[in-house]
Amino acid sequence: MQVFGSGGIGPVVVNTTSNGGFPVEYWADRLLEKIIQVSDSAIPEIRDQANAFKAHIRPAIIYYMQQSVNSDRTTLAARLKESGHIDVAEYIHKL
Repeated sequence: MQVFGSGGIGPVVVNTTSNGGFPVEYWADRLLEKIIQVSDSAIPEIRDQANAFKAHIRPAIIYYMQQSVNSDRTTLAARLKESGHIDVAEYIHKL
């Protein structure tokens, strides 16, 4: 039995940073692109409503993503302190 097929992965986008990772705003925008999509051919009222909703929830997403980052840093600092790396833990916690 032979199976033939073709496929593709679609367009590929590559983003890079220097000297660090992406900020929470970058990840919030990627999330919004995934969960709120509206066709360019949608009726204007629907497209405008979707874009307004996206703009409305973006600050909340950014806030809670930043809270997640802060919480992870607190956890990391606590683990470092437990391991005797108090100076590094204090540095991480100040970031």
